[in-house]
Amino acid sequence: MGLFLDTSRVIFSRVKDLRALTSKRHRVKGKWAATQPKQPPTRMALQHFDATYSAQLGALWPSIRVALLSERKYGALLNHFSHNPDVEELQGQGCKDFISNGEAFMFPASADHHSELRPEEDSSSVSTVTHGGGIRQPSPLRLSPNIRCLVFPRGDITRFRPARPDKFGLLSYYLLDAASMLPCLALDVQESHTVLDLCAAPGGKALALLQTQSVRFLCANDLSVSRTSRLKRVLHSYVPKALLTDDKLRITSFDGTIWGEIERNSFDRVLVDVPCTTDRHSLMDDDNNIFSRSRVGERRSLPQLQAQLLLAGILAACPGGDVLYSTCTLSANQNQAVVQQAVQLAEEQHGIQLQVICLRPLAQMFSNTFHFAPNLHLGEMVIPHLAANFGPIYLCKLRRLT
Repeated sequence: MGLFLDTSRVIFSRVKDLRALTSKRHRVKGKWAATQPKQPPTRMALQHFDATYSAQLGALWPSIRVALLSERKYGALLNHFSHNPDVEELQGQGCKDFISNGEAFMFPASADHHSELRPEEDSSSVSTVTHGGGIRQPSPLRLSPNIRCLVFPRGDITRFRPARPDKFGLLSYYLLDAASMLPCLALDVQESHTVLDLCAAPGGKALALLQTQSVRFLCANDLSVSRTSRLKRVLHSYVPKALLTDDKLRITSFDGTIWGEIERNSFDRVLVDVPCTTDRHSLMDDDNNIFSRSRVGERRSLPQLQAQLLLAGILAACPGGDVLYSTCTLSANQNQAVVQQAVQLAEEQHGIQLQVICLRPLAQMFSNTFHFAPNLHLGEMVIPHLAANFGPIYLCKLRRLT
């Protein structure tokens, strides 16, 4: 027994000596509890959505839930600057441009939609409602003829193969959720407009805005330097160098919430596509998931950040300019509630009057491609559906009056 105790003491002393030689930062402290979280972030996200969205969406939630947990659909934003070698092949596989198809739905071939119509007779008109509840005469919704996005038919989840470069090295199309094109279309960029994309990375919407060939100057901003670098790579892969000069494009990495202090009353159009819970990613990928335990505070503060970003976008717009707010979440707290808060702050703190632009005609135009949430009191939202598994995408358009 004594020999055993002596041997144990020797072994224990050697362990202590080894610990003394090991730097503190390399030591591992043993724990009784498991070092891994009991539930992965994706499971935490699903539980949160089940509790929140079942109450918010009611009978719609079960079908949306199934779609969110299924493979999503993509669209191919055609690169107008490339000699597209892939377009004919994609069309041969059954792909169609949902934008021109939507326009054909609103304007049958037999109708001359270029003829003069009174605003109340124009089926593509957009009515506006002021913050105080007044109704303003609708104005026409004009879509750029240069933006085209191919999608496979409803129920077809065929994957797009990677785009090929043309002889100048420009890729022929950019893959994205086709519903994310709607904020760009709703922004209604016209000839010689100056545009601010306040949260621009990874770059799909900025690329779509450049596709209009109507932007006189685009400022693409994102707080993250690494994401801004990705944005630059995207634009250089799709846009000729002649259009990426300083007098046409500026890429910055400022804090978007203080943009009103940097550049106020400056832009004809402002896109505010804010960081959000990114519902699909939260359900499908544990990496960089906002439902991780280490990001609880960040997730809870999202609505405040979103309202600050939207208010900054409102301040950056010039009087008479339009601001488009968008997210990729179903959350009413990050969507309608944020818009209401920002509109109120703009009026109370800065004396700015805003109108909410009704986007129902846009939803009607593309109802054959996307499923839209019914009866939203503010804005429009694409909801995932197995037959058309795009979204979620929420969008709301504001017009600055003063």
